[in-house]
Amino acid sequence: MVEAVQDAGVVVTGAGGGIGAALARRFAAEGARVVVNDLDAGRAKAVADEIGGIAVPGDASAIVAEAREALGGTVDVYCANAGVGSGGSEAAGEDVWALAWDVNVMAHVRAAHALLPDWLERGGGRFVSTVSAAGLLTMIGAAPYSVTKHGAYAFAEWLSLTYRHRGVKVHAICPQGVRTDMLAATGSAGDLVLQPTAIEPQDVADALFKGIENDRFLILPHPEVAQYYQARAAEPDRWLRGMNRVQQQWEATTR
Repeated sequence: MVEAVQDAGVVVTGAGGGIGAALARRFAAEGARVVVNDLDAGRAKAVADEIGGIAVPGDASAIVAEAREALGGTVDVYCANAGVGSGGSEAAGEDVWALAWDVNVMAHVRAAHALLPDWLERGGGRFVSTVSAAGLLTMIGAAPYSVTKHGAYAFAEWLSLTYRHRGVKVHAICPQGVRTDMLAATGSAGDLVLQPTAIEPQDVADALFKGIENDRFLILPHPEVAQYYQARAAEPDRWLRGMNRVQQQWEATTR
């Protein structure tokens, strides 16, 4: 058992399935009291009933007050996991870009804004951001997703550097392919780039808990992402040429 989360009040957004449900199950198994959030009330209730948690359905960006009340007044851990995998190019509609920004970035900002006053007063709190390797690298065929996941990572990084000396711990989870509905929706691009090394949602939860035990900010369920990230930083043009070759390979399969 991880002492840091035993009897903690935990909120997991987007927890009706996939990574969110795996996180909720793992926190409950570790002795935490878990609020399960999802836009789909039925899915939220099903997971909450399974783990002995509390279902708080609704928009992930507006549930902090209700979740805090459900947990008896205190949220100790907030998992900003809800996300949208918006595909498309720069030509994607304004509504697609707006939704990606709202769910993948601004929901995190709003949650932090609601949580931080209490955490800073108490001198402790934990913010877990489900980002994606796309937030460190990029993803072909998915400009809104890639750009906003970069934003989610940047916000998590900013939270950590700004508040870590005041007891706020932040973790950014950056997996590549995970066998969820979102991966299935990526179509041929996901088949080419993500499916070959895809892992299970439970593997992501395991990686997070190792990161909590070791007090790590950056959580990489796919360890090879560290090498890609280093290569991108060291030789960006070489890395971009390599990614462009992947882009051309994908385009050849969609003709």
